[in-house]
Amino acid sequence: MQTKTRWTAEDLPDLAGKTVVVTGGNSGIGYEAALQLARKRAHVILACRDRDKAGAARAAILAAAPAASAASIEVMALDLSSLASVRAFADAFLGRHRALHVLCNNAGVMALPFRRTADGFEMQLGTNHLGHFALTGLLLPCLLATEAARVVTVSSTAHKFGAIRFDDLHWAGRYRKWGAYGQSKLANLLFTFELQRRLEAVGARQVSVACHPGWATTNLQQAGPRMQGSSVLEGLAGLANRVFGQSAAMGALPTLYAVAAPGIRGGDYIGPDGPGEMWGTPKVVRASARAGDVETARRLWAVSEELTGVRYIALR
Repeated sequence: MQTKTRWTAEDLPDLAGKTVVVTGGNSGIGYEAALQLARKRAHVILACRDRDKAGAARAAILAAAPAASAASIEVMALDLSSLASVRAFADAFLGRHRALHVLCNNAGVMALPFRRTADGFEMQLGTNHLGHFALTGLLLPCLLATEAARVVTVSSTAHKFGAIRFDDLHWAGRYRKWGAYGQSKLANLLFTFELQRRLEAVGARQVSVACHPGWATTNLQQAGPRMQGSSVLEGLAGLANRVFGQSAAMGALPTLYAVAAPGIRGGDYIGPDGPGEMWGTPKVVRASARAGDVETARRLWAVSEELTGVRYIALR
């Protein structure tokens, strides 16, 4: 009999009684992850900017996942580009829930034309990193009160060309959309690893892990060209997805593995096992040397606390 070696969503354990927040759970890999978690009976909270789209995603999950029930999928408003929205979400969550088994920091934007968040941050850093930094910090008391909780942050292979521009984090100078994206994805990993170090320093049993989807076919690749008003670039992005991308369901596997697979250790980084980590099933992969730089991580942490006003008092 052949031994199974490749992990799939069917290998997820039963998650009855577990509460999981998925930011950006209405589309792409967030939706696919939420669907599989609901199939395994987790209580899934779709934390999304657009409540109508989140409601439609909830209805689709209920239709596709017989094990899910209306009470097991919850929609809550969250706009990561607004610290006021992040705080409102955290207040609402803490008012309703006593446990949080997994916070899945999934939502993100990629290679957008220059935009600023409601708080004046460059949009990609503000949404992908600072919004999730604030959210995690505000939900930290609930995470620390939940046995073996996990914080899962979705990064990208683009972190490898990223650099933290402490002299111009928000691109007041000449803006490069891919440079800004790489910075935000590197920030995701620096945050993940520094959070794990701080959890270990206080003896916490909760863990912080990261993942990336490889090249997954979602609307993420075409959103930037669409905002730029370039139908040519939007078409090329769609073509590249069809030629090179794996499905969003496959792209969600590293996230699902990080969320619920047994044996995950704090500081693990999960990605696809195929060539260049572009496609395939999940395995532990290596981050860049920059992502492991402790001094950069500490400096970014201090800057992030200052910018967001969210301080991780319990981890000092």
